[in-house]
Amino acid sequence: MQNLMLYPMFALFALTCAVFVALFRARAGSVARGEIKASHFLIYATDQREADGTLALSRHFANLFETPVLFYVACLAIMLYNGANLTLACIAWGYVLMRVLHAFIHTGSNNLRWRILVYFGSWFFLAALWIGLLWVAVNN
Repeated sequence: MQNLMLYPMFALFALTCAVFVALFRARAGSVARGEIKASHFLIYATDQREADGTLALSRHFANLFETPVLFYVACLAIMLYNGANLTLACIAWGYVLMRVLHAFIHTGSNNLRWRILVYFGSWFFLAALWIGLLWVAVNN
């Protein structure tokens, strides 16, 4: 039963890997097309500006190391408390789904209205997961 929390964690890891690969390919293509010099990526202290596509991917990749850390911690803590259940697993999958949607929006159309809605939707699931963790910890 505890493995139920592992699958959404792996899915979010896979999303992070996919964004990393997309970012690397976009940056390599940008350098190959002469849009930016490779030296820009040494310390990011040049006068050059990345193309919007690579900049959005770069920002999204960094974002996947911000609030998702709270997701990983909550999932691991739930597993440590032996508190995994179908409800918490569904909440975790809800968070992952919101993060996948956020990735498609942020790195695609970048429609701000939808991006904000989905982003705060992910916070709803994250908060629910932490409330679930609190419930598990108190009742353990």
